[in-house]
Amino acid sequence: MIEYDARPERAVLVAVLAQGADEDRELAEMRELLRTAQVDIVATCVQHRATIHPRTYVGSGKLMELKELAKDHEAEVIVTEDELSPSQQRVLEDELGMRVVDRTRVILDIFALHAHSAAGKLQVELAQLEYNMQRMRGMWKHLERLGGGVGTRGPGESQLETDRRLARTRISLLRRRLRELRKQRATMRRQRERNEVPSVALAGYTNVGKSTLLNVLTGSAVSSADRLFETLDPTTRSYDYLGRTYLLTDTVGFVRKLPHQLVAAFASTLEETLLADLVLHVADASADEEERERQIASVERVLDEIGAAEMPRLLVLNKIDRCSEDERRRLRNRNPDAVLVSARTGEGILDVEQAIGEHFAGRFERIALLVPFDQGGILAELYALGSPLEREDTADGVLIRAHLPHSLAERYASFRLVTTGA
Repeated sequence: MIEYDARPERAVLVAVLAQGADEDRELAEMRELLRTAQVDIVATCVQHRATIHPRTYVGSGKLMELKELAKDHEAEVIVTEDELSPSQQRVLEDELGMRVVDRTRVILDIFALHAHSAAGKLQVELAQLEYNMQRMRGMWKHLERLGGGVGTRGPGESQLETDRRLARTRISLLRRRLRELRKQRATMRRQRERNEVPSVALAGYTNVGKSTLLNVLTGSAVSSADRLFETLDPTTRSYDYLGRTYLLTDTVGFVRKLPHQLVAAFASTLEETLLADLVLHVADASADEEERERQIASVERVLDEIGAAEMPRLLVLNKIDRCSEDERRRLRNRNPDAVLVSARTGEGILDVEQAIGEHFAGRFERIALLVPFDQGGILAELYALGSPLEREDTADGVLIRAHLPHSLAERYASFRLVTTGA
């Protein structure tokens, strides 16, 4: 059996930042991405300049410095803070004589590590193929340099076209399978919509505690490890509050500079946010104010990009157990409509449930129905709605008390006994 070296790869992180930029702040997220991808940063190379070099990412002088740095630290890979164009990546690899990986490739690798469902794996493979398609030409550049004609026809040229054709075929197949899965989810959603169960989506920066919050609210055990992109597949669980059932969906976390092809590839995951009735935007209360605002702005941009700009939102500031009383007071003053919570300790969970309940309060009414014993079909319908019911057998029939949406309550008007208020 083949044994693989489990040691982290040794990497030099290289970045182009604006003049005066705080290196620690700007590169903190990339360092966390690499930690999650099981990469060890042995050195960092930063160039301060207004724009990225169009050909080599960094300037020629910094490129020589980077080459010496990688040699001195025995690095195995160069990782860039930004996404590279295919030509930039090829030139860098030629100049440095070693493998170069950009930000998008790192995120794709993390996605591959954390995808567990069939849909998640298909989405990761699709994103990887679309990313690699742009870079396939470099694999056969030693033949392309000849410019065609005599001496260039044969297996090398045909291999490039074969690889591209196979990739395009696989991409078409993956898209078709994802469309089929989307149809299956749409069927399940229509059933939920018929029952008018309120749907709430958790959205937010990666690693702010969305999965932990889902677990606390619903009593589930979704993985909530301290790693970026721990949750890729949309996970829906239900919970009851004051006699009403709510659906809560955890979605993939966001980061700064989330590549467009990842947004497109994970459209079926992100669309769960679009189809919710309410978005809980979870943010890290313990982050410093500037970083928290940057993270919130990044999430808002992605939500706008997927068409969720007009959706009702509730800001939830998580991890307040890490905040002092003064910090909590400042948070309340700056975010008067937000809910402060600690998913880890349970503090503020009731406030979250109350805020969600108040948002949907006008949708429901509490009713009492007297269903004759010979109307078993009606009882079955009521139980199938998924809302908690209080049942009492009486001499005249079955007395049912429940919270139902107004439209559903009207369906059972002929059995109505008492209206007990909302």
